[in-house]
Amino acid sequence: MSPARCAIPFLRGAALALFALLASIAGAAASERIAVKVEKSGQRVTVDVVVQADAPVALAWSVFTDYESMPAFLKSVTQSKVLKRDGNSVTVEQAGAVRVAFMRFAFHAVRSVELAPMREIRSGQLSGDFKEYASTTTFTPTEHGVRIHHHGSYVPKAWIQPLIGPALIEAETRRQYEQFLAEIERRHKPEARPAS
Repeated sequence: MSPARCAIPFLRGAALALFALLASIAGAAASERIAVKVEKSGQRVTVDVVVQADAPVALAWSVFTDYESMPAFLKSVTQSKVLKRDGNSVTVEQAGAVRVAFMRFAFHAVRSVELAPMREIRSGQLSGDFKEYASTTTFTPTEHGVRIHHHGSYVPKAWIQPLIGPALIEAETRRQYEQFLAEIERRHKPEARPAS
């Protein structure tokens, strides 16, 4: 098999891994509060995620913008750092890997992020495995907490299998948002009171 053919599965996997990461990642109870929809039209893939968290908007915002700490609560992220910060404009570099069956796929991305505090995160790719990438994540207060809506539109450099690809992207995206939700809930728990 030629080197070019050997590289194709890796490129597909890297693209799937980046979808999971950029979508700008614990149990059944969490899954019931997370809705994920993935659609593919030609080369373009769109991802929509809606999450209901029983926590204040400020807490959810702090988790989604805590880029330096993401490797601690997102299993697929091994490196996440802010390269530049200018007011509400941030440049973020992230790297990591995901496993699909018996294969491990690494990813790396540098993103430009525009923050509208407590309301919206807009993100675009500066470098990575996409021809085009743009996403918006919004935070809306609700009676019991916050509704988080992520919308991403992507054109990968590598080909994505039409039937299997979207299903894998949906599964990895759901796992990532379960981990986001778990971290929000962990930070929201009241501190244990000392015994009287």
